[in-house]
Amino acid sequence: MSSSDSTSPSARISLVSALSPPSLARAWLSAPHPHLPLLATCASDKTVRIYSLTSFTQLSVIAGGHKRSVRSCAWKPNLKNESTLATGSFDASVGVWRREDEGANESGLRELDFTDGVGGVGGDNDDEDEDEEWRFALVLDGHDSEVKSVAWSAGGNFLATCSRDKSVWIWEEVGDDDYETIAVLQEHAADVKTVAWHPEEELLASGSYDDDIRLWREEDGEDWGCVGLLRGHTSTVWAVDWEGLQLPSRLKDYADGNGERQRWLDRRENSGPRLISCSDDRSIKVWRRRPKERTPQNMLSTIRTDNNMEEWDEEVTLPTAHERAVYSVSWSKKTGRVVSCGSDGRIVVYEERWKSNSEVHAPRGNGTNGILEDGSNSKVAHEEAGAPTEWVVVAELDDSHEVFEVNHVCWAPRADKGKAEGVDEEVIVSSGDDGVCKSWSLDT
Repeated sequence: MSSSDSTSPSARISLVSALSPPSLARAWLSAPHPHLPLLATCASDKTVRIYSLTSFTQLSVIAGGHKRSVRSCAWKPNLKNESTLATGSFDASVGVWRREDEGANESGLRELDFTDGVGGVGGDNDDEDEDEEWRFALVLDGHDSEVKSVAWSAGGNFLATCSRDKSVWIWEEVGDDDYETIAVLQEHAADVKTVAWHPEEELLASGSYDDDIRLWREEDGEDWGCVGLLRGHTSTVWAVDWEGLQLPSRLKDYADGNGERQRWLDRRENSGPRLISCSDDRSIKVWRRRPKERTPQNMLSTIRTDNNMEEWDEEVTLPTAHERAVYSVSWSKKTGRVVSCGSDGRIVVYEERWKSNSEVHAPRGNGTNGILEDGSNSKVAHEEAGAPTEWVVVAELDDSHEVFEVNHVCWAPRADKGKAEGVDEEVIVSSGDDGVCKSWSLDT
């Protein structure tokens, strides 16, 4: 990829530590705990490993609930004195696991030494200890084939699951260890790879092997239905993620000479958090909801069929930085940065920035794929003409898991001794086909 000096990566991705011990099989995905320095990693060996983000050591292994690979896991938010983990498996079942968080204070933070285990259980847990620590609360059956993704809603009252059977299921917790199916959504034409909830609304996004992204919500107080269809990818949509509720400070603090930036901020305020997606077609796209009160425009990738449908625009395609399929994308809720990974073993970090006022009306790219007018690649991607922001590649790392594919990346709060005092740092966590999970810092 060619780029000018002004758009060359300006940061470095550095290894903090590998998490130990690794899985003996493919690591599919890692999920940081909502408020404790813990990481859950699911793997092809039918287990979920719980690691400490303080010591990078294994604290426990959740096993015995699934007969095939555990493909996805997700922590339930907004709990005190308890942790609940949902797991989705290739055996077509969904598991819900619970553990009491003894020693949690009023803020939900543990006042324990995590290097010695969780809840008084040591890192070398035997089977008896594991049974005491984690309880397999229930199994949710219904899917006809492999479960590919699980996700809790922001309020924690809904659990979404999706499967190779082309369906998305929504479950509601109606009592202790009691879940009820409230929707079975079957409008995707192929394997559904991913689900993700809006950070505030009860709005669900799903991505599929049919190349489409669909948005779902409760339409009339009773029935769930598709309220948005986003088309723009030309191959499998592997992952979707939502922007945080708050914009990063670098986009809030500005000097605006012509009002373009304020108009962009107003539009963002009216539209709410954006959605990001990655695909087998090597692209990463950002989608923006069009407020209903706006006059419809002739925009790329807008679907509008009836009053219940939401209008979403393909805002921008990020710079092309992967040579093969992009498997995972994660949007930091703290910094607004985006990290991606894929089958090429590369980890890439992107950042959205203000353009200079002179650049606002002179975009270099064609607005769709980060390609310059002369056909060469650019590490800067632009929106439609006149947009005041640009996405820039700020860091790249090749061979992050040596010769192995990287299946998942996510942002997590930094909790190890290398964290700078008084700084709210994040690390990148990657999960690979080698069974290893690694923690990385972004050195700017």
